[in-house]
Parts: sequence; structure tokens; C-alpha cells
Amino acid sequence: MSSVLESPSLKASAKNVKPLQARPLVIALGGNPNAGKTTLFNALTGLRQKVANYPGVTVERKEGAWSLNAGAPPARLIDLPGLYSLDAASIDEQIARDVLTGKIPNLPAPDVIVAVVDATNLERNLYLVTQLLEYGRPVIIALTMVDLAEKRGLEIDEKQLAESFGVPVIPVTAHQRLGIDALSSAVLKAAGGKGKGAGWRLSDSSERELMALMEGGEDYVNRHAALRELYGEELPSDEERARAVKSARERLAQANANWWQEPLLARYDWIENISSKAVRKHATPSMTTTERIDYILTHKFFGPLILIAVMLLVFQTIFSWATLPMDLIDKGFGRLGDAVGGMLAPGLLRDLLVDGIIAGVGGVVVFLPQILLLFFFIAILEDTGYMARAAFLMDRLMRGVGLHGKAFMPLLSSFACAIPGIMATRTIENPKDRIATIMIAPFMSCSARLPVYTLMIAAFFSGRKLFGFLSIGALMIMAMYLLGIAVAICVAWVLKRTILKAPTPPLVLELPPYRVPNFLTILQMMLSRAMLFLKRAGTVILAISIILWALATFPRISPASPASPSSLSSQSSSQDSTDSQDSESETDLHGEQLRQSYAGRAGRLIEPVIKPLGFDWKMGVALISSFAARETLVSTLSVIYNVGNDEESSSNSLVNAVRDAKKEDGTPAWTPLVALSMMVFFVLAMQCMSTVAIVRRETNSWRWPLFMIAYMTVLAYIASFITYQGGRLLGFS
Repeated sequence: MSSVLESPSLKASAKNVKPLQARPLVIALGGNPNAGKTTLFNALTGLRQKVANYPGVTVERKEGAWSLNAGAPPARLIDLPGLYSLDAASIDEQIARDVLTGKIPNLPAPDVIVAVVDATNLERNLYLVTQLLEYGRPVIIALTMVDLAEKRGLEIDEKQLAESFGVPVIPVTAHQRLGIDALSSAVLKAAGGKGKGAGWRLSDSSERELMALMEGGEDYVNRHAALRELYGEELPSDEERARAVKSARERLAQANANWWQEPLLARYDWIENISSKAVRKHATPSMTTTERIDYILTHKFFGPLILIAVMLLVFQTIFSWATLPMDLIDKGFGRLGDAVGGMLAPGLLRDLLVDGIIAGVGGVVVFLPQILLLFFFIAILEDTGYMARAAFLMDRLMRGVGLHGKAFMPLLSSFACAIPGIMATRTIENPKDRIATIMIAPFMSCSARLPVYTLMIAAFFSGRKLFGFLSIGALMIMAMYLLGIAVAICVAWVLKRTILKAPTPPLVLELPPYRVPNFLTILQMMLSRAMLFLKRAGTVILAISIILWALATFPRISPASPASPSSLSSQSSSQDSTDSQDSESETDLHGEQLRQSYAGRAGRLIEPVIKPLGFDWKMGVALISSFAARETLVSTLSVIYNVGNDEESSSNSLVNAVRDAKKEDGTPAWTPLVALSMMVFFVLAMQCMSTVAIVRRETNSWRWPLFMIAYMTVLAYIASFITYQGGRLLGFS
């Protein structure tokens, strides 16, 4: 058993070494995009996985614990980036090569490579396998989507495939956990062994040149190293070695002008020969189910209409389904604040805990159900294969404004969060196309904007229906999303015709077959996003809430302060009873305290600038804080309006506090028009320092993030100004 569980470096240890003392096996999971790799990874690791970035780059690193058997420590399963090949010099492919060769810090080279192969696209998927075989590691092929292949009339002979490649081939159906045990057994059996190498060969003349370059003798590892030197883009750093490689290239070029294409052609010739023996095709229907569905969903006229209908359905469902859990969370934080307030004597500590921490964090956490629902629907659309169709439908529009078709997926990811969306732009080859996509990614309404939209809609537009069944709130949320998309398109059109002018290459996109969504994968995605959101609420938002509470609380003013006696006396003289006078005096004292605080002074400083947008100085304080993170506007308003501070109040919810807020002249501070102006501002403004930081990292310059902040803020101001002033001219309030 020890020879199976231990890595080669540990196999020489004493025979009595216990399996649990051995280093856990390191397994690399590689495969093409849409080959079922993510589903298999989730099935093997369950919830025992973590996500981070590889050191120094923005490539996501997924790692999980895979229990191969009860007697062995869980293996470290490394999910390689989705790749079609290991030939090019992209960041993804370089990272995959570094993992396979053990160049990643604190990560040994894999003991076994599991190659995920889509049975419905065998020849295309096997190209990557031919490359994985050359790294000197044991390889096991996990054959996925066998059921879909059978529906297409394809019969795969796994034994013939295994014999041709010289490696185990295990059919797996991850969502049903079929083949998982067989895959585990194959990995345990292969660990500690040697790789088989690839069986394909070049022409005789090319093979002779390779043999001459193999310094360590005829071995598949040395062959792979020589192959990369001979057919690589650059020469080796060693001068003598470089001269030998250059001479070999010149000799090959004299014999064949297209000599550099030979490895590609030789691999595919070998793959086609293997596939002809291992795959049998039976009669198939004239159109598959996927083709029938695509005939409607990708139709030039009906496709875009269906896409809009799907988006509207998602927003309608998010808005309606989340109401009950949001109310429960709101009441829970309200009761928590009451309980904590009842346990402590009046003072700064009580105010900090109740008004700063509980009210600030609770004001954001209450929107967790909506964010979970958003990611739920995104995961379903991705898992079913509809997201790729949405990219196909949007390609014509993207190309019309000069964007690369590949820009759609990063922009789509930005609806969840702009940070991974901006990271995803590295798949765009042209630097100008990539920067143009980065510049407009923050216009996509991310999940951090959702709490702001929801608060404004709940305060002024909730309960209203169009045609008796369609929620006005859902329509407004969709309108905000569409506004961001429309402005992004316009900005892209301008950028691609001015400072980022460049020709747009065509889009090459694979449309995966439609599949039943894997709800384990969806659940894991929702849980991971929920933890990230709660972590943010418990760190960034908590810190900002405490800082804002302090800025709104200091410097303290005395109840007898001369700063406000006239306003207090004038307000109290209009009351009919002593109790109402005391209540009004306390409210005015709190308002004067906020006005004289550091936060109030900052808000009043920018009030002349934001007044044309319909905003008062309290909203100005919230706007300033939101530039750190958009969703902190909600927690800031919770602190400013002292939600839950008055135990006699009929409601301690932020929604009612916004509705009841008054200006100094007694008129409502918030109106439906002001709420709409605020939503428009949030659609277009750059209010996320994390996004600014990632733009700085991706562009390696401060020029682009500063340009982004400047032009987005100007656009947001102009659009909000037009919304508010135009609404007033039309008689709205």
C-alpha cells in the first residue's frame, strides 16, 4: 500500500512508513473548456476546496481535497485552467506548464495527471492529451459526456482508446457519481509509476534532428525538451545550444518550407488514426436536440427577444423571491440591536455597537438573499450552456462598436463583480481591445450595486405593478442594467475610434451542448460567493461603518451648545405637548450633532456640487463613503439616519428612515425622482477601490485607472443631472 500512496520521492523510505505519514498525492486536473472539468472537480472535492490566485498573476487557482480511499490522506487536486493546448505563451498555458513541471512555489509536480476528455468532441480534446503525455507524469483519461455521445450516434471503445494511448481510460458521469470509484482506483494504481510518453512521430528527417538534440539520450522527457527547443518561438539561452537548434531549423527549412507546422499535423494524424479505431458512428437524426433548440434561441429575430425575456424573468424573480428572507434578516438585526442596546447603558460604546456596527453591517447583509439568487441564475445559465448562446447573440452588437467578440464573457462576468471580469480580459489577444474592454467593464451593474437599487426601489416603487402582474421594481432594475450596457457600448464605440483604434478580429466561439444543470456545482458557487460577500461585510464594510460612525459622532456637541438653540426653540414652540417637544428636541440635537461632525462638514463642503443632482449633504456623506465600495452607501445611510436609535419609533428599518428623512426646511429629502437620480449615478460612477487596484495591476499603469475614475465620474454626474433636472421640468418629484 505504501508504494501506491507515496510519491516517487518518498518511495525509497523504510517499508514500515505508514500511509498517513506520506506526503499527500498531488493530482492535476486538466482539460478543454466545456469538457465537464468543473463538474468533475466539484464531484471529487465536494465543499473541500479553496480558490485563490497563483503568485504574481491574476490566474485563478482552484484546489481541493480528494479522498481517494479511507486509508490514505486526501490528495491535493489542482484544477488547471481550461486549455485547448499548451503551445502558445498565454498566462493560462504558462501557469499550466509551471504546475506540470513543479515550478509553482509550495506545490510539488503532480504525481498523476487526470485529463478530462469530452466524448462528443474526441479529436479536439485529445490534442491536449498528446501534450500532457509528454511531461513524464502518469496520465489517466476521464471520459465525460458519454451519454451525450451515444445520443449523437457515437460509440466510444474505451479499451481500444486505452490501448492506443497506453493509459487508463475511465468513463465518468460526474453529476451521478458514476465512475468516480474507478477513477480513484486508477489514480492510486498509477501514482509512483512513470509516464508513457506520446506515440506520434515526425518525418524521418525531423526525427533525426530531434535525436541529435536529445542530450540525455532517447527518452520521452528529453524528447519533449528537444521538441520545444526545435519548434519553439525563441532560441535557447545557451549560445552553443542555440547554434545547434538554429542549424537544425535551417536544415529542416531547406527540406520543407512549412517545417514548423509538422508537430501540429503529426499530432492530428495520430489522433485521427486512433479515433478511427475507437469511435463508431451510427445513424443519427437529421437534427440533434441541441440544434433544434439553437434554431430558436440563436435566431436573428427571436434570439435577442428571448435573451431580453430571460433577463427580465431573472430580475423579476430576484426581486420577488428575496422579499421574505430579506425581511427576516432585517428583523433579526433589528432585534439584535435592541438586545445589545438593552444590555448596555447609554453612551458611546452602546452607540458604536448599535448604530455603527450592527446597523451598518446589517444594512448590507440584508441584501444577501438577492445576491445569492443572482449567482444562482448565473450558474444555471452557465451550466445549461445558454451563456455561450448569449455571447453568440451579442457578437454582432459587440463587433458593431469595435469590440472583440471575446469581450462579451468578461463583460458578462462583470455583472457579478468587475474584478473577475477584468481579469478575464487576458483572453483577448489585442492589447487595445483588452484595454477597451477593461475601461467599460465597471459599467456592468455588479452585485454590489444591487443593494442600492433595492433600497431605492423598496422605498419608493415597491408594490407597484404594470399590467397587474409585472413588478415596476423588476423593470427598474432591468432598466439600470440596460442603461449600463448602453453607455458601455457608446463608450466602447468612442474609444475604439479614437485612442484605442484597432481592427477587430472575428469571434471563434464553441457552443457546448445543452445540459441539465448540476445543482451541486450551483450550490458550491452560491456558497463560495456568499462567504466572499460575508467576509467583505465583516471586514471592509465593518471597518467603514466604524469609521463613518466615528466621523458622524465627533467632535461631540453639548446639549446646551450655542450652535443650535434657536433652531431648537423654534421647533419646540410649535409642539402641543411636553413629550413631543422633548422628542423633537432630541431629534434636532441628533441632526445638529451630525451636521457639526467631521462627516457632516465633508458633506456640506460638497453639497453645492451635488445639489443640482437632487442630493443633500447627508447623501453627500454616503456618496463619499461609497467610493471605497458601492454597497457601503447602504450602511452609511443606516449610520447617518441612526436606524434603530429611537426605541419609540414606529419603524426602525432603513426603508422607512429614507422615506421619512427631511431637509432642514422640512421638505422630504428623498423623493422618487431623487431615488432615480441616485440609481443613475450609481450605474455609471466608478465607486470601487478594489476595481481601481485591479485595473492598475492589469494595465501596469496608473494612467488607465485614473482615466477610468475621471471619465466615469463625469458621465455619472451628467446623467444624474439630466435625470433630476429633466424630471423637474416634466413635473415629476
